[in-house]
Formats: sequence, C-alpha cells, structure tokens
Amino acid sequence: MPDTGHTQDKLTYSGYLRLDRLLTAQEPRSNEHDEMLFIVIHQVYELWFKQLLHEFANLQRLLEAGESTHSMRTLRRILAILKIVVAQLDVLETMTPAQFRTFRDALGTSSGFESVQFRELEATVGRRDFPKWAPQPEAAARPSVFDSFLRYLTTQGYEVPARDFTAPIEASGSMQQILKQVYDDDAGAAVISELLVDLDEGLQEWRYRHVKMVERTIGGQRGTGGSTGAAYLSSTVGKPIFPDLWAMRSLG
Repeated sequence: MPDTGHTQDKLTYSGYLRLDRLLTAQEPRSNEHDEMLFIVIHQVYELWFKQLLHEFANLQRLLEAGESTHSMRTLRRILAILKIVVAQLDVLETMTPAQFRTFRDALGTSSGFESVQFRELEATVGRRDFPKWAPQPEAAARPSVFDSFLRYLTTQGYEVPARDFTAPIEASGSMQQILKQVYDDDAGAAVISELLVDLDEGLQEWRYRHVKMVERTIGGQRGTGGSTGAAYLSSTVGKPIFPDLWAMRSLG
C-alpha cells in the first residue's frame, strides 16, 4: 500500500526552522550582558545577507531573461530588506562605548571585515575595487547585477556596448546617452533604472550609517583584527556603484 505519510514524524514549527540549532548558536565569550546583543545583531545580519544573495541571484536571472515586471518585484523586495538591514543599526547604537569595551577583548582577532557574505554582496552588485589585504570574493569573477542590467537593456532593444565584467564599473559618456534614451522612452527599463538608483542610494546609506555607528562606538581606534576601523569605512562612503545612472541626470 502507498505510504500516506501518517507514519512520518509530525513537522513542527521548531523542527522546520531548526530552532534547536538557531537558538544555541549564540555563545558569548564573556559574562557581559551586552555581548549577547552584539552576537545576535551580527548573526541576523548574516541571515539577511544570505537572503539578499538569494534575491540577487534571482534578479540577475530575471533581468537577463528580459523579465521587466518580475525584476521590479524582486528589486522592491531587495530594497525592503535593505531598509531593515540599515534600521538594525539603531539597535546596535543603543550600546555605549563603555558597554562595548567590557567585552571587546573577548572578540580577539575577529572582525566584521571577515564577513564573506557581505563582500560577496558588494561584488554581486558590481564592486571590483576591493583592498588587496581582503580576500577577493568569488562573485567578482562573475557578471554583476549591473552587467545583468546591461543584458536586460539589450533585450529591450537598446544597443549596449560590451563590458569586461571583471573590471570596475566606470562612468561612460556613451552609456549615459543610452540611459538618457531609456528615461526618455519612460517604459519598464526606466522603472528598473530608478529602482537600481534606489538600491545604490540604499547601499550608500548603509555605508554612511555603518561608519557613524563605528565612530560613535570606538571613535578613531583601530578595529578588532587590526583593521583600520572607521578610517577605511569612511573611504567607501559616497561612492556610487552605478555611476552612469547618476551622471546621466546632468545631461538635461
């Protein structure tokens, strides 16, 4: 007789979410109250980074297939997640410098610069200018979201010049003219372009909020693991990922 499933173990909320693993993954290295918050916040960040990578992979597939509507929906989901990622800094900023100092030594040589997923996120979007001292992300060897966007534009009838996807994204006058035409046509490609600007702006907001959080927590001190802390983070603030989408606005 066919197995009806009645003999199988009942799936529970806790079992489905693997809460036995999730809720025991917090292992403070000190007895200080605030270390738990520090751990939870960063673990939640890594979960959101995982989801963002999942969504970006889907976005690239949709863009390259010329899917306007579903690309828009996926971009809006990415933007909603990014807002949560930025807002979580509000919780971390409830920790004073004195509270952080009580357990900072317990962090040893670990550093947020070691987040493989965040580097993958930056490379996935289009960043290529990673410092030499940081491990180069695997995504830097693959087409980025920007490159998938260029492929999308070709599916919409625009003649987009070829680009080396392993190279940094540089401003291009010819690309800006194409984007001006995209905006003048005011169709689906223009909506996606604006959503990518929202994404770029959101990532810049994350960088700004992140550096200010570090500054208010440790000031100008070096970060854990020997990183330069706020000094390096400040150097990344204000750099657009999609420069042509900003520069084309000056064309009139």
